[in-house]
Amino acid sequence: QVQLVESGGGLVQPGDSLRLSCAVSGFTEVYYAIGWFRQAPGKEREGIACISSSDGSTYYADSVKGRFTISRDNAKNTVYLQMNSLKLEDTAVYYCAAEDLDYVILSSPHEADFGSWGQGTQVTVSS
Repeated sequence: QVQLVESGGGLVQPGDSLRLSCAVSGFTEVYYAIGWFRQAPGKEREGIACISSSDGSTYYADSVKGRFTISRDNAKNTVYLQMNSLKLEDTAVYYCAAEDLDYVILSSPHEADFGSWGQGTQVTVSS
């Protein structure tokens, strides 16, 4: 059974940094994608970053490019999302998701393509 557990969310001020973690267990596929998504109140869930387990290829949405960095620690089965220069509009519930790499377009991660999800962690950016 696949389990994804996010952690690291919190309340920060604009310009601050946070690092989210996604601990993955039970995923049997050798090659898979881990995506970070976020959902703000009243908005659709947005894919913001994605990483491949095979070669470490990454994708970033324009809204976070240059500020967020996705990385992986295969030894710990953990994927991170380093978020710098946080803005008010980054406030959302952040989710990580996993799927067999064959079923994901890494350059365009979509919610419907991912079958395993974490419970989400709240990130609030407020002055």
